[in-house]
Amino acid sequence: MARSPYGNYGHAILTAAALRAPDRVALTYCGEQSFTYDELNRNVNRTANALIAAGIVPGRRVAALLNQTLRVAEVYLAQAKIGAVTAALNPFWPVETLRDVVAASGCTAFVYDATVEDVVERIRPTLPDVTAWIDVRELSHASDAEPPLGAWYRDPLALYFTSGTTGLPKAVVHTHASSLATAQIWLDVPRGSDSVFGTGAIIWGIGFPAIVGPALYAGMRLVLEQDWGPANFLRVVPRERVTHLSQIPSFYSALLGSPDHEGVDLSSIQVIMLGGEPLTATMLDRIKARLPQAGVYSYYGQTEAPYTCMGRVDDGSIPLGSSGRARTGNAVRVTGPSGRPVTDEVGEINLTGPHRMAGYDGLPDRTAEVLRGEWYVGGDLGTLSADGVLRVLGRREDSILKGGIWTQPSVIEEAAMALDGVAEAGAVGVPEGAADQEVLLAVVPRAGQSLDASKLALALTDTLPGHQRPDHIVVTEELPHSQDASGGPGKLLRRQIRGLLG
Repeated sequence: MARSPYGNYGHAILTAAALRAPDRVALTYCGEQSFTYDELNRNVNRTANALIAAGIVPGRRVAALLNQTLRVAEVYLAQAKIGAVTAALNPFWPVETLRDVVAASGCTAFVYDATVEDVVERIRPTLPDVTAWIDVRELSHASDAEPPLGAWYRDPLALYFTSGTTGLPKAVVHTHASSLATAQIWLDVPRGSDSVFGTGAIIWGIGFPAIVGPALYAGMRLVLEQDWGPANFLRVVPRERVTHLSQIPSFYSALLGSPDHEGVDLSSIQVIMLGGEPLTATMLDRIKARLPQAGVYSYYGQTEAPYTCMGRVDDGSIPLGSSGRARTGNAVRVTGPSGRPVTDEVGEINLTGPHRMAGYDGLPDRTAEVLRGEWYVGGDLGTLSADGVLRVLGRREDSILKGGIWTQPSVIEEAAMALDGVAEAGAVGVPEGAADQEVLLAVVPRAGQSLDASKLALALTDTLPGHQRPDHIVVTEELPHSQDASGGPGKLLRRQIRGLLG
C-alpha cells in the first residue's frame, strides 16, 4: 500500500484538520488556553521535531507518563507523526508496576511532565535500557514545520494497557489503521459544526484514541480539563457550552445524588455516551428528568476493540439494557460453547472490525486465546437479537449462582435502585466462587435520606424471584469504585463489596 500521509494517525487526525479549517478552535484547556487547529498542529510539530532532535526515530518505543491532559494530546500526536511507538502509562499505577511495565515493553526512551518528577527519580536508576529521559518542558523550542512522517497503516502506533486478574497489565497493540478506525465513531452519532466534546484526565491510554482522536477527527472543539468530577463538571459545562460527553453511569449517580446540580445550566448537553457498566431504567429516568434535551447512547467495546457497538436508548431506538448494534464498519456476533454463532441465546461476545487490536505485545499465547480468526473474544457473555442488537450480560465471574440459576448483578441492582431513597446499589454472590451462593446487596442512600435494610428486603420480595432476592442487605455511605483519573467515580468494584458483610 502506498504510504499516503492520511495513513499516519497524527497527520490524518490533526494536520488534515488544520489544512481544512485552520482557524476553527480545536482545543481549550482548563478554561485558560485556547488553540485553533493550526495552532495546535504547530505545537504538535514543535514537539515532534524536538523528539527527533532527542534521538526518537521511527519504531522506537517511548514510555509516556503524563498527567497534564494538554501534554498528553501534544506528545501522543507528535509521536504518532514521527512513527514512535507510545507506551501509554497509567499515572495511577504503583511505582513498581510502572517500572516493570516499562521494562517489559522494551522502551528505550521515557517522556514525562512536571507532575511525576518524583516518580521518575525513583524508577530511573532501575531502568538501564532507557537511555533518553525527556521532560516535556524541553520540547517547545523546535521548528513548527511538518516533521517527516515515520509510520503508516499497519505500523504499531501505541501500547495501551489493560489489567488482568494477575500479573502485569497486558500491552494491547493498536496500529495507525486500527486507531483511525476508532476515530470514526461520530459517523453513527449526531453532531454539528458547533459541537463541543468535554472530558477530563482519563485521556491517557485507550481514552486517547477513543475520545481525543474522534473529537479532533470530526472537527469538534475539545474541552480538556484536569478534573472531570461532578463539582468541576458543573462549572465547565455551562462555561464551555459542552454538547457531547462520554462517561459511565456511576458518574450520574454521584452528580444527581447531590443537590449541587440544581440550578446549574446544563442545557447545552446534546449527547451522552454511557458504557463500562449497566445503565438501569431508574438511572436513565433520572438523567432524562434532569437533561430532557439530551440523547442518551449506550456503547460497548473493550481496549482491544473500542466502541464496537452503540445505539440510542432514550427514544426506543434500541431496548434499554442493550448496547446497540455494531457501528459502521464493525461486526459483532455471539457464539455458543461449540464456537458456532447463536441468536437469542447466551454465549461469548465476539467483536471484529478494522478497529480491532493487532494483539498483545510479547504474549503470543494469550493473543492466540482471544483472537480467533478475525474475531476478538474477550470473555464477556451476552445475547444477540435477530436484528443485531447486542445485550451484554457481564463476565461469568461477576454472575451470582443461587439455586442453580445464574443471575447478573445488574438485575438485582436495578430493582434496588427503583426503591425510594436508594442512590446506588451493588450486588454480589457470597461466598465468592461457591457452587451455591447467597445474594449480598449493598445500598447507598440518597443525600439527606436514610434506609432500613429490613424494609428494603420486604420490598424486594415483591419484585424479585427467589433466586434473586437478597439474603443480606448492607446500608453504607459509599460503594467501592476504581480510581478514575477524571475525578469522578470509576467502575463499581463488586468483589470489594463482600468486605462490607460483617
